[in-house]
Amino acid sequence: MDEKFLREAYVYEDEFWTFYNAQTKTVQDKIDWIIGLVRTVKIIPEKFFKHLEGNDGLFEMRIKVGSNIFRVFCFFDKGNLIIILNGFQKKTDKTPKNEIEKAERLKQKYHEERQNN
Repeated sequence: MDEKFLREAYVYEDEFWTFYNAQTKTVQDKIDWIIGLVRTVKIIPEKFFKHLEGNDGLFEMRIKVGSNIFRVFCFFDKGNLIIILNGFQKKTDKTPKNEIEKAERLKQKYHEERQNN
């Protein structure tokens, strides 16, 4: 049976791959599963995908493996295109400001490059 993808996913720059490749196979499998969910499910449960409050269009994919929590930042472009930016392991209740700032910089750079092309 062919899956009908509702959204496309594109990884921008290398930040995400650096994070992803440093993870165990179990964590990578869960990240892959969440990205698949985001690509194929019309309404994504907030447990797995949530808008980041106080930010213009940034979302986080929410990954939990055992007691470890991970986040992958992304945003939408052209409606159904998801741009994946960066990921990190969450070790505190509050999302680290530097990780949000990194995602915002990558998002801005992406839009600047699109404008110039």
